[in-house]
Amino acid sequence: MLTGPVFVTGAEPGDALEVKVLSIDLPIAYGYNGCSGFIRENCIAGRGPTILRLDRKNMTSEFLPGIVIPLRPFFGSMGVAPPLAVGRVSSNPPSTHAGNLDNKELVAGTTLWIPVHVTGALFEIGDGHAAQGDGEVDQTAIETSLRGRVQLTVRKGMTLMWPRAETDTHFISMGTDVDLTVATRVAIQEMVDFLAATKKMDKHQAYQLTSLAGDVAITQLVDGTMGVHVKMPKSIFK
Repeated sequence: MLTGPVFVTGAEPGDALEVKVLSIDLPIAYGYNGCSGFIRENCIAGRGPTILRLDRKNMTSEFLPGIVIPLRPFFGSMGVAPPLAVGRVSSNPPSTHAGNLDNKELVAGTTLWIPVHVTGALFEIGDGHAAQGDGEVDQTAIETSLRGRVQLTVRKGMTLMWPRAETDTHFISMGTDVDLTVATRVAIQEMVDFLAATKKMDKHQAYQLTSLAGDVAITQLVDGTMGVHVKMPKSIFK
C-alpha cells in the first residue's frame, strides 16, 4: 500500500528531491511473510503466510523458538513519478525514480535523494517493512503497517541520474536493472562518480577506493528489476 502522490511545490525536472526519514513507528504488533520470489520451489504449496508477532519494546520478532530477528523498520517504497517518456509504470519495479527500492538501509535517520522527472515530483511512500535481509529472496519482508514522518526538500542544482542515500555511518549508491550485472555496474559507477565529485580524488582513485573499502550488496532480486547498492563507510574520511 502506498501513500501519494504528493505534489512538491517548486520541484522541477533536473532537481533532486531530498527525503529525510525523521521517524518510523510500528503501530501494530504483527506482520507477515509470504513465500515466493527467487527460488519459489522451496515453498510448500498450500501453506499460507507466516504471521509474526512484533515485540515493539525490545524491537525483535521470534521467527521460530530460539530464532529472534531484530527489527529495523523502513519503507520499502519511496519514490517520485518516472520520466514522462516512460509513460505509465507499475509500482513494483524500481528505477531511476526510486520507488520500490526495498533497501533495508533506509531506516529512520537516513536521507534519500531522488532525481525529479516531472513538475511537482509526485512523491509516494509505503510498503512497510519491519525487518528484511539483503536480497528479499522470498519476495517479502516482515510486511506490516508503518507510521512515519519525512521531510521533503527540493535541491536545485543537485543533478542525479540515480537515487542516492546517506546514513549516520555510510554513503550509499544504487542501481537497478533486469540484468543483475548491469545493476551492479550502475551502483559501482554511481559510487565512483560520487567520490570523484565530493572527496578530492579522480575516478581512478575513486574506483580503487570502492574496491578497498566499499561493500557491494544485492538489495533485492524479486521486484522485476533487480537492485544493487554500494555502501562506503564515512569513518574512513578524516
